[in-house]
Amino acid sequence: MIATADASAAAADVDAALAGIDATARELRRQSPAVRARQLSAIADALEGHRAELVAIAAGETNLEAARLNAELTRTTNQLRMFGRVVTDSRSRTEVDPADHVSGTPDVRRTTRPVGPVAVFAAGNFPFAFGVAGGDTASALAAGCPVVVKRHPGHPRLSVRTAEIVVQALAGAGAPHGTFRSVDGFDAGVALVQHPSIRAAAFTGSTAGGRALFDLAASRDRPIPFYGELGSMNPVFLLPDAVHADPGGVADGLVESFTMGAGQYCTKPGLVFHPSDYDLAGILAERLADSATLAMLSASGKDRYLRAVEQVAASTAVRIASGRLGDSVPLVLTTSLDEFIADIDRLQNECFGPATLLIEYDDVAQLVGAARALEGSLTASIFTSRETDAEDRAARTGLTALLDELAELAGRIIFNGWPTGVPVGRATTHGGPYPSSTAVLHTSVGVHAIDRFLRPITYQNAPPALLPVGLRNGSEHEGEES
Repeated sequence: MIATADASAAAADVDAALAGIDATARELRRQSPAVRARQLSAIADALEGHRAELVAIAAGETNLEAARLNAELTRTTNQLRMFGRVVTDSRSRTEVDPADHVSGTPDVRRTTRPVGPVAVFAAGNFPFAFGVAGGDTASALAAGCPVVVKRHPGHPRLSVRTAEIVVQALAGAGAPHGTFRSVDGFDAGVALVQHPSIRAAAFTGSTAGGRALFDLAASRDRPIPFYGELGSMNPVFLLPDAVHADPGGVADGLVESFTMGAGQYCTKPGLVFHPSDYDLAGILAERLADSATLAMLSASGKDRYLRAVEQVAASTAVRIASGRLGDSVPLVLTTSLDEFIADIDRLQNECFGPATLLIEYDDVAQLVGAARALEGSLTASIFTSRETDAEDRAARTGLTALLDELAELAGRIIFNGWPTGVPVGRATTHGGPYPSSTAVLHTSVGVHAIDRFLRPITYQNAPPALLPVGLRNGSEHEGEES
């Protein structure tokens, strides 16, 4: 990468913003889980206290409705509090193999340790849930790591105000100075992921942007993990029994899902495989005949979406079933399975907006090969009404083969439901094979998102008094700072 005056200035700004962050990380490591939980709750309380102000700013910058933003802010504060409850149970992160003096095996104890300062790249499509105080920030703070957020240009005033609230809340809860910081600008983001104090980075955004940052993280003299959530097509497989049982209901569900948030969800269903004797294109054309233009998050995002759609529609395999190019009305494209496979590199490129591609198949047996040809995805969905008990061996065998391919393809498999909407809990996986994420072993949503920022460490034959408190016999948190 060629250095420019702007890049050099940004690097100097990042150096200044991160001054003293290694000392902050050392202080945070000494804090007890109970202290971290109180700090997370303080952030949640502060955000709730400024709810009306924050929602008004977000609505003015993103074209999102107040009801959606309020729900998203509630999810964000609930997540902060939930992570606080999770981290106080440190026993779930420790393992002890006691010494066996007969066999001579040593005393071995395993725990986790905060990885250190974390860079978080805020997303544009969820200004609260994946923004400045969103899931990546919450999980890094829960792990005991200081956070530096690169603010998103799509909602600048909201980002600055949220950052101010977070800093004030942490200070009031006794967090070390500099526990939370933020920077702004493209060049600052590049400098941030390369800064020697940063030990891990988290990103939600485009495949191109995420891959560029991933490569920078990997090319450092001291490479760091880069947890990127990138592009995802979220294929849906409609089996004949399901669509013929409820043809209108399936179509209505698809419309709601792929137009939700003007199609700017990372879990939007972008590919829909359906039997050729089910006129899904015709039903959708009727449902969407009077559709209005959907407001997108930003003019730049709309431009990127329109360019992506034009590239897909330029394929000779694709026909427009509903909607039109050059606008953000709901757009339904259609093709056959054979044509899709013939131009798959073009047709499985993500169009981040209100568009979906219908793919007709003639035989359910074709779906296994189709799934095998797809790139990695956050989700995959199957619609079927068939009972696959012992008396229905043929159906069970076919579904099992498809399910096995989808398990290779995606991080979350959904039965008889649409992928938009991600539950935040202990069992959640929001990730998958590349390009849906850069770290297939991890999730960016749910309790286990915290694990990304915890490094395992084992102590062998350590004197009990020198062990971390959570590994000693007796009180789990005895002696820790409270």
